[in-house]
Amino acid sequence: MQLDNANPIVFQSAQESFRLGNRDQFILWEDEDKDYVLRDTMEDEPEPIDEQEVFDLIRSISDPEHPLSLEQLAVISASQIKILQNTVHVEFTPTVPHCGLSTLIGLSMRVRLLRSLPNRFKIDIKVKPGSHNSENAVNKQLNDKERVAAALENSALIEVVERCLSTANRRGSVVIESNE
Repeated sequence: MQLDNANPIVFQSAQESFRLGNRDQFILWEDEDKDYVLRDTMEDEPEPIDEQEVFDLIRSISDPEHPLSLEQLAVISASQIKILQNTVHVEFTPTVPHCGLSTLIGLSMRVRLLRSLPNRFKIDIKVKPGSHNSENAVNKQLNDKERVAAALENSALIEVVERCLSTANRRGSVVIESNE
């Protein structure tokens, strides 16, 4: 298989997120009798989500070509994420302008966010302007509901997306796995 970017530049990952323990705050608590009780999550105000939390969700997704995270390849950074009301805007930078896997990278990020964020959020994923030769086509593919749905019905694509997402739960503490 010929790689689109056979020798990528690898960047240092940021420090591990300070929010790693944040998930437990809304799932369970322990009462005095040591019985576990579900906390009432039906509060009037939804829990706010910020750019750092979204970044933590996608930073450790593996690149489809290399055993490196999207953060390590500088495909995504916290500054490329904006939240306006209930819309999450993610702008990513492919490693090369002719990257043939840009739509797969964007699809992996979309699937991760769809699985992780509350349904009230709309997700908008685009390549950074000027960073890809087929910028408009990639953006159209990533943000068209019917195209995304069709892609998610393709078992071969889902297999690759799942492989990319297999490292996403590391939330910044990336371990490079060897294929030896």
